[in-house]
Amino acid sequence: MAFDFSPLFPAGTPAPAVRWTGAPKYNFTGGNNDPDAVPLQGLMQAAQTVLEREGRTLATYGLKSGPQGYKPLRDFLATKLKRDAGMTCAADDILIVSGSLQALDLVNAALLTRGDTVIVEQDNYQGTLTRLQKLGVNAVGIPLDQSGMRVDVLEAALAQLKARGIKPKYIYTIPTVQNPTGTIMGEARRIKLCELADQYGVPIFEDDCYADLVWSGDRPRAIHAISKSDNVIHIGSFSKSIAPALRVGFIAAPWGVMSRMLALKTDAGSGSLEQMVLAEYCAPHFADHVPALRTSLRKKLETLMETLNEQFGTAAEFDDPKGGIFLWVKLPDNVDTLKLYQSALAAGVAINPGPEWSTDKAHSISRMRLCFASPSHDEIREGIAILAEVCRKEFGVPERSANIERMDEHGER
Repeated sequence: MAFDFSPLFPAGTPAPAVRWTGAPKYNFTGGNNDPDAVPLQGLMQAAQTVLEREGRTLATYGLKSGPQGYKPLRDFLATKLKRDAGMTCAADDILIVSGSLQALDLVNAALLTRGDTVIVEQDNYQGTLTRLQKLGVNAVGIPLDQSGMRVDVLEAALAQLKARGIKPKYIYTIPTVQNPTGTIMGEARRIKLCELADQYGVPIFEDDCYADLVWSGDRPRAIHAISKSDNVIHIGSFSKSIAPALRVGFIAAPWGVMSRMLALKTDAGSGSLEQMVLAEYCAPHFADHVPALRTSLRKKLETLMETLNEQFGTAAEFDDPKGGIFLWVKLPDNVDTLKLYQSALAAGVAINPGPEWSTDKAHSISRMRLCFASPSHDEIREGIAILAEVCRKEFGVPERSANIERMDEHGER
């Protein structure tokens, strides 16, 4: 007879997880990357080299680099952030963490308590929104346009909150290749954001996880680099540039808040072998690897956009994102993507329904996020065709005749 643990679970324990039964055949979910673009040979060589040279340091917690992470990796990051993002920070200003999700948890643990208010972008990373909800924190969503968060609406929201006696704990933004919209906040808007943060005494929480994947390779200066007040917490990750399963991210922050997060990071350090291998690989190869990855991802995005046009016609609306691994798609208003998700999954196609990625459920109910990085080109074509057929059966769109007319007009078949 199985022991019943259920009476022992504290109140508020999350619902039980479902046993994993395998990935769907056509998976457009998650933050997965292109398996063919993982630099296997370089990582294997880096692992061999670094283990031969200093593998015995694995016998000690922290690899003799201290609690903030492997020093050569932090040195690489300090140099990279200066070169690519214009940031001035030393290795001692950086904390290595177990992916950007741990970075989110540490920042929230250091700054937030139940009942607090934060400001976020309206369409946003699900992991950020669910964490805030579980913490009992009020997230005020600011709409986006093609240049990212609308700072005019942000300014009005800050004034309204101040009039109510509410001071937000932070302004959270993904300014460079926003998730899920793929937008990039321009320099002038970044400057205005910093001015507003100074004016209202609110720190900025900058999530830069996708910044390496700007198609042009020319990203704006990080908000961290623009701010003159030392009030920006900046996080990033190797998940999108190298491989998500390595679970290596980082935080760059002023010592006043870094010291608090370090005290909360009680896991005896993030995985050291991964840090060693990344440092060994990235120093000589990162600058050559990322452009090749961007080329691969861009080709997959083009396949996805072409297939959506073929299968959905005008029923699928989207902007060509400026980088990244996601496409944010608007379907007709009568489509409920939460219901579409269930029906599509039964047919072997997994999508991210929009309401899970937004503070405004009504705005996002007919939207979906599609990750194009992991599926092959053939899987993208086949999966989107199945998705269109499911959507047609469930909601009457897209209309096949309209799509045929559209394809004839543009010569796409």
